[in-house]
Amino acid sequence: MPGSSLLSLFIVVPLLAAAIAAMAPWSSVRRILGLLVPAFGIVASIWVLAKVSDPHTVMVDNVGGFVGGISIPLAADNLAGIMILTTSVVALAANWFADVVGETRARFYPALTLMLIGGVWGALLTADLFNLFVFIEVMLMPSFGLLAMTGTWARLAAGRMFIVVNLVTSLLLLSGVVLVYAVVGTTNLAALAGAAGPRGTEFAEGVFGNQWQLVVPLGMVLLALAVKAGVAPIHTWLPRAYPSTSPAVMALFSGLHTKVGIYAIFRVYLTVFEGDPTWSWGILVIVVLGMLIGGFAGLGETTMRSVIAYQMVNGIPFMLIGLAFLGDNARLMLSAALFYMLHHMIVAGSLIMASGAIEETYGSGRLRKLSGLMRRDRFVAIVFAAGALAIVGLPPFSGLWGKLALVFGVAQDGTWKTWLAIGAIIVSSIGALVSMIYVWREVFWGRQMNSNETDPDLRVPHRYVWPSAVMMLISVGMFIGAGPIFQQVNKAADNLTDTTAYVEAVLGDPDQAIGAVLPPGPSGLDNVPAGARSTTNDDALRERTERDNAEQPAQHGKEN
Repeated sequence: MPGSSLLSLFIVVPLLAAAIAAMAPWSSVRRILGLLVPAFGIVASIWVLAKVSDPHTVMVDNVGGFVGGISIPLAADNLAGIMILTTSVVALAANWFADVVGETRARFYPALTLMLIGGVWGALLTADLFNLFVFIEVMLMPSFGLLAMTGTWARLAAGRMFIVVNLVTSLLLLSGVVLVYAVVGTTNLAALAGAAGPRGTEFAEGVFGNQWQLVVPLGMVLLALAVKAGVAPIHTWLPRAYPSTSPAVMALFSGLHTKVGIYAIFRVYLTVFEGDPTWSWGILVIVVLGMLIGGFAGLGETTMRSVIAYQMVNGIPFMLIGLAFLGDNARLMLSAALFYMLHHMIVAGSLIMASGAIEETYGSGRLRKLSGLMRRDRFVAIVFAAGALAIVGLPPFSGLWGKLALVFGVAQDGTWKTWLAIGAIIVSSIGALVSMIYVWREVFWGRQMNSNETDPDLRVPHRYVWPSAVMMLISVGMFIGAGPIFQQVNKAADNLTDTTAYVEAVLGDPDQAIGAVLPPGPSGLDNVPAGARSTTNDDALRERTERDNAEQPAQHGKEN
């Protein structure tokens, strides 16, 4: 496709800008670069979405011009375009907030954020598991510096924990990728398409591994991605590390770090496992547990951003629950999950920055040290209230449509899983509401602070609040314009359920492509025979026999 070679600019531009920002002696140049690069991402991602607007259209740049399976592939479909657009919006708002509160006075702050953005965009575009690991590491390296940039003991301690957790999970991720290569001889996602799913009963000639040998290392990859995404019950590092950073860094991390992990889980599970229903019960248990933990654990926290961190934990299961209900209407479930993810990236960032505006002004985000801000700082109170309503899923904000679509999709299953999932959604939403009321009661209601507690003339500057306010306006816009947004996420869901175009674009000519694990043909959940299960299930042989027997009469009927 014309223009596909420009995909490399999503990596080159932020990394080159990071190098310039690191060397530039002028603070104004560094600050401008910190805003221009996310703005470039917004414009460029809109261009990508326009290029892939036709159904099942994929832009691919095989770096170096090598054949499929050998080259370093960068692939952009609707899903990648939407994610780059949303991460760019969050990064722009976070860097804007960092600039107005003075965070960018730190010499290397803009350079580190730009390097992080380059790693994120690379991870969203790569079509190879090893390169996914590489870009995640590119994303993590500047994050270590950003965590500890202010040098307080709390942030240094959080930085140590963040480093240890991510080094261990990176080792697990790399080990899984290496074992995948050892089993089938490739880490290319297109070459692996369907290999761990219902169609992967027989590998192509020359591939000597079997499906179980492949499923185990892929499970290691998914586990590492789940840790990096903050999926409960392996989430405990997130609410400890993120609130210990500065508000600007936490806002940046909330929309980029964990969401790259979620995106990668979607891409791997729908491409390589093809939405295998064998694992749906396990996914359901994990997401229900995550909803209950995230919904109520924030009630035990003592700072505004710690409570919000648990709402981040609470939001992750809403994004993943679609993977447990792919049997009846996969398109609806995936589009609802993707819409909710976009909503959560915007709203969580807004809440963090609103809390950060208060923290930067009053020098503390502790609940007991703040009171009566509703009458003292009306602007930030209104913005925070809007964010609280949005995170719970109330109108007129984007969370309402995301949760309603999830409920409608789950309800189509009609089994005990439906009642369990919808019950968890309702209970966790009540927990989120109670958590937000807890913060509102402590910080915004109550008596006004006296002169012994704070300067009577001290107010939150409006320039601190505008980045958060703009994000909430975007949430309102998503509520009003949900139709066009759902059109885009529907296309993204189609890219996930029918990966044929993705595989063909990445591998190219099947006669020249190298490393395909399965024989050429249609791929993705939409192309799995009805009722099929993975060979990892004990009943797989019986189900395949029943399916073959059902197909034989139909064939005889056609012959007659």
